[in-house]
Amino acid sequence: MPTLFTKHLKIYFGKSAPKNNGPLLFIGGTDGDLRNKPNQLDSPLTEQFEVLSYDQRGLGQTSCPAGDFTMQQYADDARDLLDLLGIENIPIIGVSFGGMVAQELAIRHPNKVSKLVLCCTSSGGVGGSSYPLHELQEMDPVKRARLGMKIRDVRITDEWIKVNSESQIPSKETSSSIKIFNSKTSHLMKQLHARKEHDTYDRLKLIKAPVMLAGGKFDGVAPPRNMQALHEQINDSVYKLYEGGHAFLGQDKTAYSDIIDWLKEIKP
Repeated sequence: MPTLFTKHLKIYFGKSAPKNNGPLLFIGGTDGDLRNKPNQLDSPLTEQFEVLSYDQRGLGQTSCPAGDFTMQQYADDARDLLDLLGIENIPIIGVSFGGMVAQELAIRHPNKVSKLVLCCTSSGGVGGSSYPLHELQEMDPVKRARLGMKIRDVRITDEWIKVNSESQIPSKETSSSIKIFNSKTSHLMKQLHARKEHDTYDRLKLIKAPVMLAGGKFDGVAPPRNMQALHEQINDSVYKLYEGGHAFLGQDKTAYSDIIDWLKEIKP
């Protein structure tokens, strides 16, 4: 995986093979690490686009600066990466925490964003915050993992868990949640702190790029009401819910298809 150096970070990034529709930047979610497979570089997006992605500060193989992190710093990291790659204007997809970073990127550096897809995310503030994951960190690891499963998909109940052993739970729905909710590294806590302070609600109208909003009907992390708040605040946006929870991209086969079609059809 290539390495690039900004003024503040050593950034590890990856990319899929070039495609006729050009590149897009995918900003991943909480505790993301490109060494974990499969990931966004293996997604259906790679059939149509050259997908670029990276480990965010403090995660994966990217360096971890001292001190607390802010969402503005995460957004500036994305800007710096695009600058180093010589990219001035590109479609952006942000998922969950990555959607928060993408909001800040589009507000702070609008020249970098031609089109924007925000998946299962929140604005914070009046528009509603995503589930406060930082509050789970003192819980018993098993209880934390089980609660993580339930908030990622509100259809999962205690009764469902009793009937379905953990070995029978589809990995696409739960593998990342178990890892995240059982993790308590200082690097992750820095990310969760930035997530806690995230608030773009009053600035969303500054987003100039066309926006697609996509969420899961049964998401308890970034519930539909939070996605609706984004839709109401962003001037040029379309909004659709899919059959799934926080991991709806892997649960509803039409989600990626719709995103790809929108990216190919919408002119910035």
